[in-house]
Amino acid sequence: MSTAQSPLHLVRRRAVQALAATGAAALLLTGCGSSGSSGKGSADKASTSGGPAADAAAGGKRTVKDATGKAVEIPAEPKRIVTLTQEDLDAVLALGLKPVGITNGQGLAEPPAYLKDKVQGVPVVGNLLQPVMDKVIAAKPDLILAGDMQDEQVLKQLREITPATLVTMAPTDDWKLSFRGIGNAVNKLEQANKVIADYDAKAAKAGGELGANKGAAVSIVRWNPTGPSWMEKKQFAGGVALDMGLTRPKAQDKDGNAHTPALSLEKINEIDGDWLFLSTLTDDGKAALKDVQSKPAYQELGAVKNNHTVTVDGSVWSTRGGPLAADVVIGDIGKALGAKS
Repeated sequence: MSTAQSPLHLVRRRAVQALAATGAAALLLTGCGSSGSSGKGSADKASTSGGPAADAAAGGKRTVKDATGKAVEIPAEPKRIVTLTQEDLDAVLALGLKPVGITNGQGLAEPPAYLKDKVQGVPVVGNLLQPVMDKVIAAKPDLILAGDMQDEQVLKQLREITPATLVTMAPTDDWKLSFRGIGNAVNKLEQANKVIADYDAKAAKAGGELGANKGAAVSIVRWNPTGPSWMEKKQFAGGVALDMGLTRPKAQDKDGNAHTPALSLEKINEIDGDWLFLSTLTDDGKAALKDVQSKPAYQELGAVKNNHTVTVDGSVWSTRGGPLAADVVIGDIGKALGAKS
């Protein structure tokens, strides 16, 4: 991650590091009980609690393990879901569910723009991973999806509101694994698998329609107040680009799901590529990007000379992602690189 990230990003980065040794990245998926739904692939590893009859006998409860390995009893069919990250929100909406409480988007004081029309009237209970407890209580949740929350004091308070509070993301999870885990937690694993299959097909089709830009090397960059950070290949937007058959510039051909530290102007050539996708998350980042665009080092980039720079929404591209965000990224890339409609 960039050393120039906001305090919230630094907290989240430290949380990721604290969890890295647990090896529990897939436990939300693989340790879950099931209410008679069956999935494919890794979903086959999910343990079963005996099906609907057993769930009914147990008072409509299931026991799952969250992304930290903690066993949590949750409703077999949750009805009042509160999401504490936009990744959780994205996942729930993609599964046709409407939460009763949400948080603002990453770097935003409002819900993410790409989800706004889907959450009209849903109460906001705080900022990203910063819930206001009174507002969470007022939402009367029977399930809280807590993203990569690792603040034990906050988790304790949430679990006092409802013990059915799940950490849904582990450090090495990509968005597909997290999404399948959330799908399992809300008893829609089969539907989650279909959503991913549909996404894979759409990404491959869109990538095949890029004409002369098929297989192009795309640079994916977030501009921070102190400079640009490029995203590693397994970071969300980077992964979508790879699923479309695109490549990354040599300097960015690195596995991982993080951002690099902010680069100085002397190293700005690292962000060059056939195409350059630029995002920001804060007003300071936008100002820094605007300032550098008049400097010779920026103007000498090949992508800039070729008019191959594209500004995109950082609250979509610079997150851990989900199926609805992935659809936005596919659309952005397709529009820029000339995909057929």
